[in-house]
Amino acid sequence: MTEKSRGRFVWYDLMTTDPAKAEAFYTKVCGWSTQPWANQYTMWTANGAPMGGVMPVQNPGAPPHWLAYISCPDVDDAVRTAESLGGKTYVKSTDIPNVGRFAILSDPQGAVFSAFTSSNPPQPEADPKVGEFSWHELATTDYDAGFRFYETLFGWEKRVDHDMGPMGVYRLFGRQGKEIGGMFNKPPEMASVPPNWLHYVMVDSSAAAVERVKANGGQVLNGPMEVPGGDWIAQCMDPQGAAFAVHSKGR
Repeated sequence: MTEKSRGRFVWYDLMTTDPAKAEAFYTKVCGWSTQPWANQYTMWTANGAPMGGVMPVQNPGAPPHWLAYISCPDVDDAVRTAESLGGKTYVKSTDIPNVGRFAILSDPQGAVFSAFTSSNPPQPEADPKVGEFSWHELATTDYDAGFRFYETLFGWEKRVDHDMGPMGVYRLFGRQGKEIGGMFNKPPEMASVPPNWLHYVMVDSSAAAVERVKANGGQVLNGPMEVPGGDWIAQCMDPQGAAFAVHSKGR
């Protein structure tokens, strides 16, 4: 893994209580395909390429959730750095034969993610296509402290702060000059929800995607709505309770 890939979101796992039903849901909603791998693990594919996987929830009592893997040159070094900055380690550095090495961590505010070092050369970077993850959003208790943590750990860049009035500040962040996500402080109505990452899938149409979500047993939490720049988004929940979002260039 090269320094050039540092801070790139490279893989997405869904931990769920019913993998078979989750596969049926996301293939209809997002247009993904699946590819069995090993040990109750099935890969998601988009545009013919693997981009994530689905597996049973590993920790008893943990709710269904998405976990993103973020590239770093050395997982062990990333773990030491994260812990020195107030983060926690939930799964120690672990090897996946012929794939890479990962650890599951949380930032100081409690949002969970995975640091990952690949054993293989990275795929070329390009703008997200339909079916691929396109945006990454952190809802937290202190977005400025959270940003400083990820800036140190992954080299992310502060892009711009948008004043959203009563909703507070929404900070855009990026890497290598491109915006890849945003951070904000959770509003009072989200007080009971722990800090978390929400990942957006590029779809053909957010309006059509939310209809597919509802038709296949999911819930629409917010949207579809237009955001600055003319794109459209909606936040959703799959039938097992994992949150995700959709994003499209037009409605």
